[in-house]
Amino acid sequence: MRRIAHSIRFLAAATAVGAIAASISGASAQEALKIGLVSVLSGPQAALGQQVRDGFQLAVKDMGGKMAGRPVEVIVVDDELKPDVAVTKVRALLERDKVDFVVGPVFSNVLQAIHKPVTESGTILISPNAGTSNFAGKQCSENFFVTSYQNDQPHEVLGKYAQDKGYKRAYIMAPNYQAGKDSLAGFKRHFKGEIVDEVYTPLGQLDFSAELAKIAAAKPDVLFTFMPGGMGVNLVKQYRQAGLADKTPFFSAFTVDESTLPAQQDAALGFFGGMSWAPNMDNPQNKKFVAGYEAAYNVVPGSYAMQAYDAAQLINSALTATKGSTSDKAALRAAIKKADFPSLRGKFKFNTNGYPIQDFYVVKAAKRADGKYQTEIVEKVFSDYGDTYAAECPLK
Repeated sequence: MRRIAHSIRFLAAATAVGAIAASISGASAQEALKIGLVSVLSGPQAALGQQVRDGFQLAVKDMGGKMAGRPVEVIVVDDELKPDVAVTKVRALLERDKVDFVVGPVFSNVLQAIHKPVTESGTILISPNAGTSNFAGKQCSENFFVTSYQNDQPHEVLGKYAQDKGYKRAYIMAPNYQAGKDSLAGFKRHFKGEIVDEVYTPLGQLDFSAELAKIAAAKPDVLFTFMPGGMGVNLVKQYRQAGLADKTPFFSAFTVDESTLPAQQDAALGFFGGMSWAPNMDNPQNKKFVAGYEAAYNVVPGSYAMQAYDAAQLINSALTATKGSTSDKAALRAAIKKADFPSLRGKFKFNTNGYPIQDFYVVKAAKRADGKYQTEIVEKVFSDYGDTYAAECPLK
């Protein structure tokens, strides 16, 4: 009898321990997942950052506010397009808020500032837009993933398209920072004609009268430019007003897109861009996303919103694989690398450097029947295209 009683007591104790463990496990599963979202939300470039914020938050809403059963807390910070400000705010996200992921930023100069403090802390950084060449190559990190592209690639689309169209002379222009340099490098990678002039303007410049006079005098076959946000709005309007749109084709990336078209409107019609996606992309998940975004925010989503939505889907897919756990970083990284989610752009997978391999298209600014403006796919230029810097990345 004593032996039986002892066995019963042992079984009861074991059951109690199991119940406590299950309770702790359940509590852990319900612990809020903290995601720090770093985006530019003030100044002329705020429209870009707002799309990133709104696209990410729409994805979380579509997931019912949870990822792998864990409620999601998104802590949004404005980097103000100032690298030093971004670093201070990111350190607060890491040290005070103890976020599980950092998502952002929009601009490459901010990415270059926050990359080291985030990745070296062991926290995973997911960029929904900025994708500089240095972090794609020798400085790649196992804790860094990109849901957009390597910066050069959308610009490479226009260089290849200009070459295929037989243009011989190009005037190229971008802001003087890393993404601007990457953009012109990307265009030149496939364009073999003469570069009439290669101009770098101050970041944030809004008056292009001097540059437009030079373009008019040079009479190139094509203009290629990268001027995101407010810079692009002003350049497009001034280009059209100067009468250059009827003389020199306007090729660009991010200068004419859904973040700038509401302000540019008819001035941008017919201008060409390069991208991995457009709002009229024909797949079920994209149609649902575009309709949902327009219903929520009353604007057409751009690539910034799309890539941020995919960033949220990426995190959710990884957490689903790890059953909501972020403690085993190696397992979490492996789950992220699988990219097991239905990207809004269709085909999507990661290269060894954490940057995507995907298709790219020439797109053109158009006016819809309902009066709204969007970019629309003209033709595919690259299929399953990885960036040229991945070969320099030591990750396997």
